[in-house]
This record gives sequence, structure tokens and C-alpha cells, in this order.
Amino acid sequence: MKKIFAIIKDKKRLHSILFEGNDPLSRPVDIFIMVCIGLCVLMASLESVVKVDDYSLQAIFHQELSGIGILKTCIIVLEYVLSILFTIEYILRVYCSPVKKDYVLSFFGIIDLLATLPQLLSIFFPPLRYLSIMRTFRLIRIFRVLKLFAFINEGYLLLESIRKSINKILVYFFFVVVLVCILGTLMFIVEGQIPGTEFTSIPKSIYWAIVTLTTVGYGDITPTTGLGQFLSGIVMILGYTIIAVPTGIVSASMIDTTKKKGQNGRCPRCNEKTDLNANYCKHCGERL
Repeated sequence: MKKIFAIIKDKKRLHSILFEGNDPLSRPVDIFIMVCIGLCVLMASLESVVKVDDYSLQAIFHQELSGIGILKTCIIVLEYVLSILFTIEYILRVYCSPVKKDYVLSFFGIIDLLATLPQLLSIFFPPLRYLSIMRTFRLIRIFRVLKLFAFINEGYLLLESIRKSINKILVYFFFVVVLVCILGTLMFIVEGQIPGTEFTSIPKSIYWAIVTLTTVGYGDITPTTGLGQFLSGIVMILGYTIIAVPTGIVSASMIDTTKKKGQNGRCPRCNEKTDLNANYCKHCGERL
């Protein structure tokens, strides 16, 4: 315990353990957190099967002595234990951050908060558990899996590539929205006047265009005229080219990010500051 309190008092070392990964304790801590995340995802999945409706402390002692009852008790107990651990981790990260606001408002800071907030609400405000909407809030725990990106070096590369490509993707998404509106309207013009048609409105026709263009093909709405079937075939073929474009945009950005050299003393992968004479980034291990 004395060693633990000594580490907590040493903010610099604690920051190195939780954020930088330079300390010998960093790897065991990261592995422990990843195991906890895996348990959280497992508990969330099991909860959807056994239907845990009451997360109060009283529920632990009032479960049936059966396989399902014991499983529900284990889920409730583990949820409390893991929520406490994630809360402690979040507090320690805020505590050792040089600029606390930067961490709290960062992507992983928000994810860490989402990992602790839902269960904490039900602990401090027990009456809220009677609201059915709280069952939905508990599902937010699944976002804990996003915390895994903080422990994967390649996660920095992926996030940076998406960030650089977001404007192109948004423009492309806008183009696809306009395209499905046009295709849906054309199909309504072609099929809308046929007796017993399934294309009863433009919104429904746009829904058909989205389903067809994305190659999902539910088959709940189908054209019956020759011209409508011809247009449908064009949309299907067009769908294959439409899906490939975003993948190409992100892939090109990932290649550019990988080949990009470090600038202004920052790593090209994680964008963290590095030593000027270093050959590798001390944060993510990228070759400089």
C-alpha cells in the first residue's frame, strides 16, 4: 500500500504509467485495464440475455438460487466492482494530467467518463433505477470498448487518417444523399403511377434507393415495369462503386500518414512531442 500511495503522490510517474507507457508498471496496468474492458463488454452482452432489471444492492441478496439467479448476482457484483475501478482510473487520469481540461475534453477523456457515468448515476440516485429509460443508459457501458484504442499503437494511425479524411468523406456523403434522392424520385416517376405499386411516395422510393444502392436488398419493395427494373439494375451496379470510394479515401490518407516524416518535433503517427535526436517515438514506438 505504501508503494501505491507513493506512486499516487508522484504525479509525474503516475502520468508516465497511465499516459506515456514509459514506466515498467505501464504494461501491467494497460493489460489489467484491457481485461476489465473485456469483462465489461461480456457483462453487457450477458445482461441482454438474462435481463437484469434491478441493479440495487438489495437485488444481490434477493436473487433465486438457480443458475440464472447466480449469473445475475455475478453480473451485478462485477458491474459495481468494475464501475469503481473505472471511476478510480478516471480520477487518477484527471489528477495527474498537467492540463486537466485538455484531458477531460479529449476524445479518450469523454470515453472514460462515459465508462463510469451510467452506473454512478444509479448509485447516487437509486430512485432512477425504476425509470425504464435507465435501462437504455446502462447500454452506454458498451462504449468502454473504445478505450482499447488508447492501448493500440495502430489506433493513432487510424484515428489520424479518419480525421484528415473527414472533410472528403462528408462531401462524398452529401453527394450520396443527393444521388439517392434523385434515384428515388426517378423511380417514383417510373413506378408511382402503376396500379398496386409499392412506390407510393417519394420518401418510400428514396428508402428503396438507399437499400438498393448499399447492396442490402431487403426485397420488401421491388419494381414491376421493365424500365423500373432496368433502373434498378443500374443502381445495383452503381452501388459497388459507391461503397469502394470511402475505403479508398481513408486508405490513401493512411498511406500518406505512414510515409509522412515527423515535423516540428512531433511524431507523424500520434502527433505527440518527441526528442529531437530520437529514432523512435517514446509514446507510440513509431520510427521517426
